[in-house]
Amino acid sequence: MGQIVTTGAQMVCSFGTAPANFTATNQQTVLVDGKPAGVLADSAAMVNIAPFGMCTSLANPAVASATAAALGVLTPQPCAPLPAGTWIPSQFTVLCAGSPCLTNDCKLMCSYAGSISITNPGQVKTSIN
Repeated sequence: MGQIVTTGAQMVCSFGTAPANFTATNQQTVLVDGKPAGVLADSAAMVNIAPFGMCTSLANPAVASATAAALGVLTPQPCAPLPAGTWIPSQFTVLCAGSPCLTNDCKLMCSYAGSISITNPGQVKTSIN
């Protein structure tokens, strides 16, 4: 059973050092607990997906370069998320204003080898069975 994700939800990246907030922008019609519900297409960097503090993935060119300059000592760099596509649902989902709703069990892949997941959906009253 997944919970609908809304603006203000908390996310983490497997290579990030801090949580980030989610912002729903692709639809503003369906509100859950007074906040816009997210849809699978809400996956744009810096618009829907905020930075996760520092990035520790060597697949990130900035991290790889800084680590090489530090003679192989991992040197995290500021996170600039680079989502690879849209959110991946774990089950069929309902529609929010004609688009599939984003639920807290969805995953989003980052082009720098990380995966982004929802830790707090931003609301706890509405679930999808």
